Amino acid sequence: MPPTPGHTASADRGDSTLHTQAHSELIDLEGRYVVPGFVDMHMHGGAGASYQNGLHDDVRRVVAFHRAHGTTTAMASLVTDAPDALLAAVARLADLADEGLVAGIHLEGPYLATNRCGAHEPSLLKAPDLAEFERLTSSSRGHLRMITLAPELPGALDLIRSAVDQGVIAAVGHTDGTAAHVRAAFEAGARVATHLFNAMRPVHHREGGPVVAALNDPRITVELINDGVHIDTEVARLTFTTAGPDRVALITDAMAATGMGDGDYRLGTMDVRVQDGRAMLADGSSIAGSTITMAEAFRRAVTEVGRPIEEAARAASLTPARALGLDHRIGSLAPGKDADLVVLNDDLTVHQVMKTGQWL
Repeated sequence: MPPTPGHTASADRGDSTLHTQAHSELIDLEGRYVVPGFVDMHMHGGAGASYQNGLHDDVRRVVAFHRAHGTTTAMASLVTDAPDALLAAVARLADLADEGLVAGIHLEGPYLATNRCGAHEPSLLKAPDLAEFERLTSSSRGHLRMITLAPELPGALDLIRSAVDQGVIAAVGHTDGTAAHVRAAFEAGARVATHLFNAMRPVHHREGGPVVAALNDPRITVELINDGVHIDTEVARLTFTTAGPDRVALITDAMAATGMGDGDYRLGTMDVRVQDGRAMLADGSSIAGSTITMAEAFRRAVTEVGRPIEEAARAASLTPARALGLDHRIGSLAPGKDADLVVLNDDLTVHQVMKTGQWL
């Protein structure tokens, strides 16, 4: 569904102007759309670089690339790695979170189900380890914001409770758990379903599994990789219809190949081959992240999934901001919030991006 001419998201398109710097500057946007800056709560890399090692130059390259495509706030997601490597990466990323370059750290693993490992090294997966988790949280200096784990693993519920007590968002993902396992995780405090449908037990009409448990619980934010590869367009439409834009958070799950084209790459310890924009493990056994930007995920939500532009904007901005506990500062265009915004052309391509009141 194309946007309706004259239709706006969180801004008055008919005014065609933007006031900046305490009303000292008036900019004519020539009738373009203005939406809040995109918030990506699950992203691994882009522009040929990755968050995985926490190297400062690589992280800055990733952030600059995605900001240019409208993502004004991003989490730094790490896949499963050796314990010492993961600990070191978290410590380095904490420095960049101190600067405000990333909004926090997301650990996707290592407490995941082996048979739902996706693009994670199976030999490095393990049951939840509270002592290790404490070392990681300490290394993050308060910047560990989310952890994805499989709730059916021994000790998972205890780790979820520990995470919640420390202000870390617990997310359910890479799980072969039943609906009962997932509901128990939600009762323990988990509030996010990591890339819904992907790397989890599929829906069955006699056992709905993680997907149905998440969709039926109004407390849960469900991540959606809206790239046409991870999720069929009809399934994305069903998810929006069921959960609504206030519970669907568009994410990219982008890896280093985003913006780079086809070729061979790495995701954590795994070799990845990208062909026709589709990232797969080199052995062809699993999808290995995506190669889209939030701008593309947002545009597809309108043009392919058929959501109104206001709904797509909420799913790309306010909903993930709220899930991360950052909606007091970002996620919508409102007085007192950071001036993070994206100016879009009529075809919903990015025209210009502003981060905290400065054009990028």
